[in-house]
Order: sequence, then structure tokens, then C-alpha cells
Amino acid sequence: MASIFAHGFTAFAFGKSFSKEVINWKFWFLGILCAIMPDADVIGFKFNIAYEDFWGHRGFSHSLVFALFFGITMTSIFYRKKLMTKTGLILITYFSVCTASHGILDAMTTGGLGIAFFSPFDDTRYFFPWRPIKVSPIGASNFFSIWGIKVLLSELIWVGIPGGIYILTMYYVKKRKIQSN
Repeated sequence: MASIFAHGFTAFAFGKSFSKEVINWKFWFLGILCAIMPDADVIGFKFNIAYEDFWGHRGFSHSLVFALFFGITMTSIFYRKKLMTKTGLILITYFSVCTASHGILDAMTTGGLGIAFFSPFDDTRYFFPWRPIKVSPIGASNFFSIWGIKVLLSELIWVGIPGGIYILTMYYVKKRKIQSN
């Protein structure tokens, strides 16, 4: 898996796409929560759920169906009054993409069994052909090591730099839009 930092930063960068009308502290918090939530499946290890099982690590909680379901659920709970509006659709999209970004980043890592993108319809695990991100160790104690440093450096290159470029691009796009009005 990619680290919690890469997942959270990805949600933050994507959130820069949206207008100030929807952005607030709750928007950021929930977007980052959505981006890291799929890894809650690691709790299954404590209950003897095998990695490769439906509910195992990188299983259903990393799927595109789960991402859409979770995006709808977050919007329904935290933005109930806006659910059936254009803003509601924007929020569902943001939260769903943040959740889906988790599996996308994990499919670009160097370890694990792959991502069940199409679960529950197909539990096959997939990786992308290009996997430049070092896989993050599971557990905080393992993260604070040379391995963790290597993960952060690979994420800086493969997530941080592209995300930073995206943030700057969105800044200039919005700035030009304001100047043209």
C-alpha cells in the first residue's frame, strides 16, 4: 500500500479542483478520510481474515463499487440537505474519487497481492503494469525505519511532485478564470 501521507495528499490535491463554494474544513477532512478509509480492512488481520479474501486487505474496500458507495454514504450523512442537488453530485464525485484513488495508488506499489478493483463482481486482484511506488509497511512501528524513508522518498517523486504540479495548475486555472470575468 501507499502510505497514509500519499493517500491524504492525493485527496487534498484533487480537492483543489473544486470551487470555494463547496470547500471548507469538513470537505477537506472527509476527502482525506475517504482516501485512507479503504485501509481500515487491515483490521481483518486481527480476526483471521486472510489477505486474499473478499474482506481481506485490498479486497472489496479497495473496489470501485465500494468507492461509489462510500462517496454516496459520506455525502448522505454529512451533506444531507445538498444530496439531491448539483452540489450533492459534486460532493459524491469528490468523495468517490478520493476513495477510488486509494486503490489506484496501491495498484502502483511494488508489493502485495493486487487490488480487487471490480469486486464484488470479480475478485481478481490487479496491479498496474507500471509500479514505481515502494510498498509501505503495515503498522506504525515498521514505518519508522529505512523502509519507511524509502517509501516516503518514492511517494515524494511519484505522488508529491505530480500532485504539486496539479495544485499549481488548478491555482493558475482558477486565477485566470477570475481575471477573465
